[in-house]
Amino acid sequence: MNLKKLITIIIIFLLAFFTFFANFYIVLGDEIEIENSEDNNIYYDTTVSQSSTSASSEPDTNSKHIVAIDRLTNTILYEKNAKEKTPMASTTKIMTCIVVLENCNLNDTAIVSKKASSIHGSTLGIKEGMAISIESLLYGLMLRSGNDCAIALAEHISGSVENFCQKMNEKAKSLGLSNTNFTSPHGLDDDAHYTTAYELALITNYALSNSTFRKIVSTKNITLSLGSSIISINNTNELLGNLEGVYGVKTGFTFNAGRCLVSSCKRKDLDIIVVVLGADTKSIRTKDSVNIINYIFNNYKLINIKEKITASFKNYYDYYTKNVSIHKSTDIPILELEEKQNYIFPILIKNEADFNIKINCIHKLSYNTPANSQIGTLSVYNSDKLLYSTNIFLKNSLSKKSVSYYFEYILKNYFSLMYI
Repeated sequence: MNLKKLITIIIIFLLAFFTFFANFYIVLGDEIEIENSEDNNIYYDTTVSQSSTSASSEPDTNSKHIVAIDRLTNTILYEKNAKEKTPMASTTKIMTCIVVLENCNLNDTAIVSKKASSIHGSTLGIKEGMAISIESLLYGLMLRSGNDCAIALAEHISGSVENFCQKMNEKAKSLGLSNTNFTSPHGLDDDAHYTTAYELALITNYALSNSTFRKIVSTKNITLSLGSSIISINNTNELLGNLEGVYGVKTGFTFNAGRCLVSSCKRKDLDIIVVVLGADTKSIRTKDSVNIINYIFNNYKLINIKEKITASFKNYYDYYTKNVSIHKSTDIPILELEEKQNYIFPILIKNEADFNIKINCIHKLSYNTPANSQIGTLSVYNSDKLLYSTNIFLKNSLSKKSVSYYFEYILKNYFSLMYI
């Protein structure tokens, strides 16, 4: 046998051997485990920071519990003991009102009981046996802060105050509130009746999404029909009609709760809720509320961060495809960013240019990584405060390398070696 034939036989043998080996390797393939750890991630950080104009300092306040939130995002813009439990007096009626609206028709009629007509504190003056529309009772509840209206409504909806309070607490639970408990629809002092300034702001934000609630609490005065009598009542909210942008919502006072005021205010596109609880005097609750409202509108603006996110993700995507390691696949991964409903956030004007976008993504993938797997996150920070976070998904499935790929690989590398 000459040398040429011998070399040909050896080449054929080697090709057969490596083809079998490639096929065997693909079948047995050691499946890798994808771990979401720092060592297995491609990390990306982009920071945009510039100097900005100075803004006024936070106002001094004297009330015990305060919070201001942005209605669009529930972002806290100002707080003072905002998550401590505290009594809330007649601001309770915000929840009372929304529960009634969700369980009753405005044109329905309630019959006033002896219990309702004899309650103490702030009242509308309804009498036992009166037949009054739900709508009139709600205006009496929210403008005059009538405790008698609160009981009449609770008994009409649920048969008893106790059963109605169960509905109030169920609603609080459905809103994700863990530090709120109601024992009455009016808010007279009871150690087991409490909330926090922050959770009361969340209740208020939810209630304001109801157009009828919003209409009631923004009413400055109204004339009501009570049986054979006609009465005119004014809203107890001292800011309504007297401070730019204020359109609600409720006052309150008991000896334990102190002076309380929940305000909603909108100027241009920024819409906020301010809760002030535990003020020693009406003057203090008013001053604190006004100062906080003016501080927010002088120091905050809304900004849309979608363009920043889109640009950063595009740059990251280009970087990722060049650095990702894919086990047993030659496919190019397609990444998709989870869409969120809102990209508009309130930002301190002085921090308007201080953004930091961090992207963290698994960079060791495998052909058996399922499509639509969550493989990373994108987070947006403003002045080191987390503003927004979303997930990154692998949109496509990754196909496994075929036998022909390995065969071609062997041929290519073998003949490359032949010409060295």
